[in-house]
Amino acid sequence: MARFNFALVLVLLAANPLMVRAEEPKAAAKDDAQLLFDGKTLNGWNVTEFGGEGEVVVKDGQIILSMGQPLTGITWKAGDKLPKDNFEITLQAMKRKGEDFFCGLTFPVRDSHASFIVGGWAGSVVGLSSINGQDASENETTKYETFEKNKWYAIKVRVAGGKIECWIDDKQMVDVELKDNRISTRIEVDANKPLGVCCYNVEAALRDIKLRRLPQEK
Repeated sequence: MARFNFALVLVLLAANPLMVRAEEPKAAAKDDAQLLFDGKTLNGWNVTEFGGEGEVVVKDGQIILSMGQPLTGITWKAGDKLPKDNFEITLQAMKRKGEDFFCGLTFPVRDSHASFIVGGWAGSVVGLSSINGQDASENETTKYETFEKNKWYAIKVRVAGGKIECWIDDKQMVDVELKDNRISTRIEVDANKPLGVCCYNVEAALRDIKLRRLPQEK
């Protein structure tokens, strides 16, 4: 029987370490999202002057929007630096008290703005305000959902590819073509332009607010 040559094996292993070591995993893709809330302060935000707004504080990594009469919200300060197309806004929102919308996310849409309403009209309406002058309770995006108190919901809005798309968790709620549609906001939330989040007669919490710029589709 031929003798096993340990010296030869050691030479081969030194020349090719992959013989005994699996290929190292590639680094995870870098998340290029811009964080809009640092979890500690309201840096970058103004408390929106709706008139009758409640207190806004940061606590335990959350922005707490106290119940207003009727609106409380925050507006991004550097509005002139925001994209107007090809972007996503994501955040998590929670209804703590009350029975109306706990997330009214207002955002740019090309030369206009829109608001994604979550839990409006006594707590169940979801939709986009406004399309051709019709708000979230009366246009083709109107849907009805049940929202639990003290539960986080993942909200995503995308403006890209000639459309507005919105999701709650993994469920798509809005898919609207911009062509031939007039997009606008209700006057009540105009103070949230160009980017803001508000709640209506409820106490709400927000966290993990991000903006991601998307490549322009060819």
